[in-house]
Amino acid sequence: MRAMVNFRLNGEDMQVEVEHHWTLLQLLRDHLELSGVKEGCGAGECGACTVIIDGEAVNSCILPVLEIEGKSIVTIEGLADKSGTLHPLQRAFVEHGAVQCGFCTPGMILSAKALLDRIPNPSDEEIKTAISGNLCRCTGYVQIIEAIKSVCERNTQ
Repeated sequence: MRAMVNFRLNGEDMQVEVEHHWTLLQLLRDHLELSGVKEGCGAGECGACTVIIDGEAVNSCILPVLEIEGKSIVTIEGLADKSGTLHPLQRAFVEHGAVQCGFCTPGMILSAKALLDRIPNPSDEEIKTAISGNLCRCTGYVQIIEAIKSVCERNTQ
């Protein structure tokens, strides 16, 4: 069974016909070809599929696609500006060597962005809590936390 969903994706209004059984991840990756959202575990445990929906970090692999009606979604593809200039978090991840293999990077960055949008200067504990749903296979957590903190420091200067 198919249905139409209306939502905002990376600042653009969208109307897409979807299957009722799809997840948001399936829509984004398989049908809209946004490769930044990854499928890791498929059970909402690893964070590779993280997107921001109405300001909150969400695991797209377990979210039924019909639940996005009227919502605003940001993927990693929506962070850089139109000219290709990286978002400060993206730049910080590169500068601090927090990218490593890159599989977890989009989810980590989006989890961090959702945090910084709510709390511009979070504590180390708040940063760790915000990214706790994102697993890094390369154990690059120190660099990831340093990258996020560097953006906070830029914001307070």
